[in-house]
Amino acid sequence: MTKELRRLSILMLFMFIALFAATSWIQVVEADSLAQNSHNKRTRLDSYEIQRGSIIVDGVAIANSVPADDQYQFQRVYADAPIWEPVTGYFNPALGSTTGIEQAMNADLSGTGSNAFFAEVERILSGQPQRGFSVELTLNTAAQRAAYEALGDLKGAVVAMDPKTGRILAMASTPGFDTNLMATHDADAANATYDQLVADPNKPLSNRAIGGDLNPPGSTFKVVVAAAAYASGNWTPDSTLPNPALYTLPGSSNRVSNAWGGTCGPGETVTIAEAIRLSCNIPMAELAVELGDDAIREMSEKLGFNQSFETPLKSTPSSYPRALDDAQTALTGFGQGQVTATPLQMAMVSAGIANDGVVMNPQMVDSVIGNDLSVIRAFQESEFGRAMEAGVANDVTSAMVASVATGAAQGARIDGIDVAGKTGTAENGNRPHTLWFTGFAPADDPAVAVAVVVEDGGGQGQSGSGDTIAAPIAKKVIEAVLGR
Repeated sequence: MTKELRRLSILMLFMFIALFAATSWIQVVEADSLAQNSHNKRTRLDSYEIQRGSIIVDGVAIANSVPADDQYQFQRVYADAPIWEPVTGYFNPALGSTTGIEQAMNADLSGTGSNAFFAEVERILSGQPQRGFSVELTLNTAAQRAAYEALGDLKGAVVAMDPKTGRILAMASTPGFDTNLMATHDADAANATYDQLVADPNKPLSNRAIGGDLNPPGSTFKVVVAAAAYASGNWTPDSTLPNPALYTLPGSSNRVSNAWGGTCGPGETVTIAEAIRLSCNIPMAELAVELGDDAIREMSEKLGFNQSFETPLKSTPSSYPRALDDAQTALTGFGQGQVTATPLQMAMVSAGIANDGVVMNPQMVDSVIGNDLSVIRAFQESEFGRAMEAGVANDVTSAMVASVATGAAQGARIDGIDVAGKTGTAENGNRPHTLWFTGFAPADDPAVAVAVVVEDGGGQGQSGSGDTIAAPIAKKVIEAVLGR
């Protein structure tokens, strides 16, 4: 073999290897992402021949497909659509659009993902029509219904989760909409519905549980500040702070007060535990300044702030900004200023405290189920990380229990059960307050952590409070989970 021929042979060999590697990468590594690409018309058309799998909660399908007399062959149908809308989203082949679980789990539901390869082979061999896989969710029907009905006509959201596993038990957002109207194969009708939803000032398309326009968490954030203080080793629940009726923000002429305008109890000083129980702003602002924004942000981030989570629905990151001055840091001491949060995040805060300081990653899918009811894929619980030591979590819990028993969060009291909770009534300038509650129960063996947000003052402007409006909603969800 001549030298030139040898070189050409080597070059051809390298070209063959490169081609083989490229095709293998496309067919194996990128197969799912390419199949689910919204511009992949071939996959979309192929999926119309497959009956889409069901979305299941507590053994009952909340979304399934039925035969249709049109080119799309199957019509998506949603049971109790407004209740489950923030979870399921909708699937519309006429518009080529999906949202919610329909979008996040599309590869499995549509039978077009890599997991469906063997199902396709079996279909070819048996001659039976292929069906997409079903997706079983972690949600609790009773808790979801309780959350939706308790919210009623309010603008708000609820997230409930199992503190020990991170499994989401409820995710409600109101106002919502009927997803069946968006699943119709009449593209004109679907587009008209969509335009109406976009134009609605109440923003029914926003999933307030994990996104939308984020709100300041108000006094619910005090438990984060307290946890940061105890974790520092320089503070205990019995540590005291000055107790004036007015507090001037550092480097500013602006002054803040407690919600009722007076001092936090009768003494010249007040303990951190008492400030949490009574939900006093001034002591927590003073504490935040002494701690500094770095310490508070570090604890916030250990609890999940400044990060998006995929449950598999993707959440908007809650925010604790960097480089705050002392005045802004003081405001974050009681959940005002530049700190913002989703209900998912505040549920994770309570869940982390309830779970002895360990924060679990939130998850909404239990498993993917095959047509023969076999488990194709199971989703395991996982830790986000340890936010605080168990002793710190216990100290914060004690103050939260006292808040519900005799303090500012009595709207969440349940006879015979110790509930740990914290309310929040966040100011929004001249606009109505944002009302919050976060907590968990039973306090000694937590089965559920919950967060509630109600916007626009719950219809009461600046008169509504977290205790009178948000806490009772949380109470109903907790009772539903506990079977009360």
